Amino acid sequence: MATKEGPAALNDLIKFVVQGVENQDPLVLGIGVALVLIILTTVVLNYISRRKNTRRGVLLVGLCDSGKTLLFSRLVSGKYVMTQTSIAENTASYDLKGNNKGSLKILDLPGHERLRSQGVEKFKDQARAVVFTIDSVSFQKDIKEVAEFLYTLLSDKVISYNAPPILIACNKTDITTAKSKNLIKKQLEKEINTLRVTRSAALQATDGSTTNNKFLGKQGKDFEFNDLSGLQIDFVECSAKGVKGDKGGADINEIENWLESIA
Repeated sequence: MATKEGPAALNDLIKFVVQGVENQDPLVLGIGVALVLIILTTVVLNYISRRKNTRRGVLLVGLCDSGKTLLFSRLVSGKYVMTQTSIAENTASYDLKGNNKGSLKILDLPGHERLRSQGVEKFKDQARAVVFTIDSVSFQKDIKEVAEFLYTLLSDKVISYNAPPILIACNKTDITTAKSKNLIKKQLEKEINTLRVTRSAALQATDGSTTNNKFLGKQGKDFEFNDLSGLQIDFVECSAKGVKGDKGGADINEIENWLESIA
């Protein structure tokens, strides 16, 4: 028996589907629902992928004197520069060095207490990734302020939805009194756990509407970075200054490798 090909076979298939729908055939309806779900899933995944790929900004954030601007200079030009507290963002292109082609846009945001949140708010929609710099030497003194800023960043709904990878760069490891990344991670988890308790009531506004923030971690469990669903958080030790300062290079290889991995 000859088999139908081309338009004839397609017409027969369409008639079969139409008759199945009219007769409420469970097999045809099930196949139809499955096809619709597959198409919708493909569309959504393609949309999310396009949104992620169009974001090329890497937000460089942290407190004043954490070494952000020197790290910015080392990344985009390789140069050691004397820095001062800035009131506006610095932006420059970062050329990828590995197998990836193209570039990222590095945005060094002000670290001043009155400006840092404004910078994040302004550029968070552009963030493909975030590098959060910490002064490993003064960390013990700054821990509450560091934890509060990091808590605000992690609980932001836009950051949570877009889920840019976040790198905690523990800077100034060229100084012997610098704290290790493991110690910093552990103490930040304890501090954020305390903050989570004191701020949890703010998740529900007085008029019954939710605030801009979300609960961090798992309910009924002490806070751990590993419990942040959908967010990739990494810790590295680095030195934007380097052992030799202006006479040598920086120790930022792990940061550069990380940027290649998220590009």
